[in-house]
Amino acid sequence: MPNRFLTLAAPIGLALLAPLAAQPALAAQAPPTAAPASPAAGAYAELAAEADRRAGDPDFDYRLGIAALDAGHYGEAVIALQRVLAVQPGNAPARAELARAYAMAGDIDTARQEFATVVDDPSLPDPVRQRFTGFVRQFDRQIGGGGSDVSGFLDVRAGYDDNINAATDLTTIVIPLFSFLGPGTLGPGAVARGDEYYEIQGGVSGVTAIGRQDRLFASALGNWRDNVDSRAFDQAALTGTAGYAHSFANRDVVSLSGQVQKFWLGHDGYRASYGVIGQYTKPLAGGRALTLSAQWNRFDYDGAPLRDADRYAVGVGYVTRSFAAGVSGGKEETRRQVGDAESNWFAGANIGGEFPVAAKVALVAGAAFDLRRYDQPDALFLTRRKDERVDLTAGVKVALTDALFFQPRATWSRNWSNIALYDYERWTVSAGLRLEF
Repeated sequence: MPNRFLTLAAPIGLALLAPLAAQPALAAQAPPTAAPASPAAGAYAELAAEADRRAGDPDFDYRLGIAALDAGHYGEAVIALQRVLAVQPGNAPARAELARAYAMAGDIDTARQEFATVVDDPSLPDPVRQRFTGFVRQFDRQIGGGGSDVSGFLDVRAGYDDNINAATDLTTIVIPLFSFLGPGTLGPGAVARGDEYYEIQGGVSGVTAIGRQDRLFASALGNWRDNVDSRAFDQAALTGTAGYAHSFANRDVVSLSGQVQKFWLGHDGYRASYGVIGQYTKPLAGGRALTLSAQWNRFDYDGAPLRDADRYAVGVGYVTRSFAAGVSGGKEETRRQVGDAESNWFAGANIGGEFPVAAKVALVAGAAFDLRRYDQPDALFLTRRKDERVDLTAGVKVALTDALFFQPRATWSRNWSNIALYDYERWTVSAGLRLEF
């Protein structure tokens, strides 16, 4: 009964690569932000109280513009600095601050124009001119879409898994269909077994601008896990994703991507899948974001056509710079009615984060819950399967260099099922090195 081996393996992570690859589309469109400080807010309030009486005085308007800019009132800063330039059109510092105000407000076209005007001022000192020229080039890149970017990682680790085949620890079991025969002895592949293993994972993703608000992205992810003494449960997977992302004027991002995956078990082909992922991302203040996603996948099992299925899922996620959480749910429907005992409704939730505790040390933790309810009774156990699974992960991430990390990690999984064959517990401990580029 090979279906239990893949309960955890494949669709995990299918919906993750596209939003990660599309992330530069969000970053490139984000205007500079500044967190208003209390002193700046106080200075702005004092000057704003005098604006009705003193507006039109270039010195006052310049100070008011700077205070408004530092306090996060970008519209007021633009108005005040424009009053300065109306009286003193050659005031380079005021024009530079006006350009900064436009940039803070997200109007990079006008910001670029104002900085370019300042650069042309012959009285500008060379170091300042070089800095402003850099701003102009940066805005040119943003206006042109942000250029291209490539990133990736390589993770090598070794460890011990006390249940490499995600199986029950029972050695005998009663099958209701053959209950008159009494308890039957399970074969070696159906009983939990432990083994040492090593694992290699790697991935690369790239994004390129095709316009100011449009990007193409692609990624490839590979995984190989070799058990020292249990070749039959070695695993490998390759996943490829490619898609398109569009950023709206309010910085929201919508993306559509296609994805293919091949999974091997015991050095033989086990399953192929392909699908489509759509996602909408809503940026929030402070580097946070909300995501909505919808996904369809077609699963084709090698040598087991009755298990071929379509999988539909929707999800909602919340992301910060160090924390992520999400909920999802959907339906997996076999393409042939005779295999409907494998069809199921599912729902899940996950949470995880990376929390710095020292200059080069962070704690990494995560938790996930998965619930499944199957449509038809199992042919052997004469009941509809019901599963609930919890996965917990904890580890440490130690920065050896800016790009190389040492990562010890432990995981625990528990699957509760009303069918004893699928009820299991699993521990793994491992340590490895991760290179990010």
